[in-house]
Amino acid sequence: MRIADDVAGAIAEGRAVVALESTIIAHGLPRPDNLRVARACEAAVRDAGAVPATIAVLGGEVRIGLGEEDLERIGSSDDVAKCSVRDLPVVCARGGDGATTVAATAHLAARAGISVFATGGIGGVHRDASASFDESADLVELARTPICVVCAGVKSILDGAATLERLETLGVTVLGYRSDRLAGFYLSDSGLEVPWRVDSPGEIAAIMRARADVGAPGGVLVANPLPASEQVDPALHDRVLKEALVSAAEQGVHGKAITPFLLDRLNRGTGGDSLRANVALVTRNAALAGEIAVAAAAA
Repeated sequence: MRIADDVAGAIAEGRAVVALESTIIAHGLPRPDNLRVARACEAAVRDAGAVPATIAVLGGEVRIGLGEEDLERIGSSDDVAKCSVRDLPVVCARGGDGATTVAATAHLAARAGISVFATGGIGGVHRDASASFDESADLVELARTPICVVCAGVKSILDGAATLERLETLGVTVLGYRSDRLAGFYLSDSGLEVPWRVDSPGEIAAIMRARADVGAPGGVLVANPLPASEQVDPALHDRVLKEALVSAAEQGVHGKAITPFLLDRLNRGTGGDSLRANVALVTRNAALAGEIAVAAAAA
């Protein structure tokens, strides 16, 4: 593992650091939007007073904090593996490049001593999980890794209610930021209630400390909803998603291929509105994570 100098210095001095994933750069957003958004997320973290640490695997080496050339390498290459925790040993042993998912980013950030992580939406229980048993590794990682993850809720292509139940079973603390409702990724409201509402970064930092004090394993999930004015039109979203799910079933798309397939269909079917919402939510999450990291470092 190689930690960038600015990140290592901040960790050593107890200053605020925010981890950022790289799958959104390599696989989640189209080019050239991916690099623009990656830079915007890092800028949002800095503007909040924290140090950004985008995480990836380059040449078989885990990197905590990327330079501009590293970002361009991850964002422009067609030979970047999508790495969850299970994939890290293989990609590292083979000397490959890998973009880290929520699960892998959380795992590596915690190993590096980083306690706050910003992403877009987390993975969860898939809509056909009763037959396929398809459930994201993000959930298990949140249950065992001591980190605060700021997100826009569960990806709206998934089963939000089942995911919320699994998070409860796994003992993950779920918080709604200035909302009593679970954020719905592209949508402001998933239609589900969160167990707890919080209204400030300082309150979240206090909950992080208290979770550690009582010895509860795992992490804290902060759902940060888009303003209603920035969400995708709910009726359009639901119609396009329904059509995309039917198409995926007809084409036999499943496993790790299903998420990028559905997100691409949503982007095209909403005339780019889902991409616009994705950009807005991920930069908002980076800014909030920076504020939380600053509050946690000040305690």
